[in-house]
Amino acid sequence: MSVEDTKQDLISESAPPYIVGDHVDNDVSHVQFRPPIVYTSPSAFFSSLWARWKSLWTPRFIFSMIAGQVVSLCITVTNVTTTELVDRNWSLPTTQTWFLYFSLFAVYTPYTIYQYFMLACCDVEGNFLVVKAYNYTDLLSCMLLDAWAIPVCIFFCWIYMRTKYHWTQILGILVCVGGLGMLVSSDMLTDKNYPALNKGKGDAFMIIGATLYGFTNATEEFFVRRSPLYEVVGQLGMWGTLINGIQASALEHHDMTLASWNGATGGFLVAYTAAMFILYTTAPLLYRSASSPFYNISLLTSDFYGLLFGLFLFHYSPYWLYFPSFCVVVLGLVIYFWHATPEEQGKVDPQRPAYIQRRQEEQVLKR
Repeated sequence: MSVEDTKQDLISESAPPYIVGDHVDNDVSHVQFRPPIVYTSPSAFFSSLWARWKSLWTPRFIFSMIAGQVVSLCITVTNVTTTELVDRNWSLPTTQTWFLYFSLFAVYTPYTIYQYFMLACCDVEGNFLVVKAYNYTDLLSCMLLDAWAIPVCIFFCWIYMRTKYHWTQILGILVCVGGLGMLVSSDMLTDKNYPALNKGKGDAFMIIGATLYGFTNATEEFFVRRSPLYEVVGQLGMWGTLINGIQASALEHHDMTLASWNGATGGFLVAYTAAMFILYTTAPLLYRSASSPFYNISLLTSDFYGLLFGLFLFHYSPYWLYFPSFCVVVLGLVIYFWHATPEEQGKVDPQRPAYIQRRQEEQVLKR
């Protein structure tokens, strides 16, 4: 008999393919379990290893990898544009994100649903606190503490959906964090760190902000797996517009008169808002195709994209560790789904909203 790869999950058995109603979803009926690894002989081992490798590259996994790098690139664009705005005497973190939420609201919102108020509130304050943290603590703390969103997101996914994680997924996360450690090391070796104005305050802001990020990512995944994307993103935009507007008028009304309003800052605001809009549009698709923890570890490649921007905008000199660190993070993304499949991360069963059904019924009656 062959000895197969039958290691148990870190938390529990692998989840079966999810079922919608009384039938297996057509998108995942052909993807149930990864081919086993056979250890009886070298030829059998390499043959089974190749079969496992080929089983990874389903359309859903390929989309998840590409979407993960799109959101990572968008994060880089927002970091670059924020840096440029600050350098041009325009530092209004709440006002800056108001344009994002208004854009989401204007494009996606059909009706008001109050259950999304808490999601928007946590998202707004998470963005605000993380931006403020960069003003007080050093770069090393920001990069490391921001990764706290990953275990928070995993915890809330388990609370909401009882997601079952295989030990290879935990290994994939650790490999990605190892890649982040290499990025941090390269920044330290090239003296890119800056002194902290108030390290305790900045670290506290970053920890709270990262906690809110992890909570909102998992909560939004929970919603988008059960509701239409336009409803979730639109409601996030509507409530975010209101909360952001109130907070900006309360905290930044004086700074608005001191900030530099000109064509350059306007252009960077447009670029920032466009990148964030793409991110907030792509992220729910990634939550459905993979998961919110996969989204979070995908963002760890953003520092590499930041280097590419820095080469052209700020004339950075690349340090050799940047390139292997990017490869290590991508390797971790592949390991994350080496055994588990994207389809096992949760059921995707969006329901037509009641207000849409009522409108359709009214239109039928009028006919």
